[in-house]
Amino acid sequence: MRGIFFSEDDARTVEGLLAADGYDVALSRVRYAGEDDDEDHPWAVSTDAPGLVLEVLVDRYEGWLDDDDDQKPSPAPLDLPAAPKRHHQPPA
Repeated sequence: MRGIFFSEDDARTVEGLLAADGYDVALSRVRYAGEDDDEDHPWAVSTDAPGLVLEVLVDRYEGWLDDDDDQKPSPAPLDLPAAPKRHHQPPA
């Protein structure tokens, strides 16, 4: 689970609070589609903290929750034929 923040200071504060409580924390930048300005990308605080703990911090520091568990895994690749089908030629 991760919290998303627009302020670097808020993200670093949340990172410090979670680390002080003994949770694993990682700070990174998030690039959303259509955002061209590298300075405007929000900050993501990924953690193994319980959702309730992160939710309280997100509310306090005006961020939002991004639950990674909601993302569905990619389906298995299709089994495609090795050669194209020939519709207009009689079978040999």
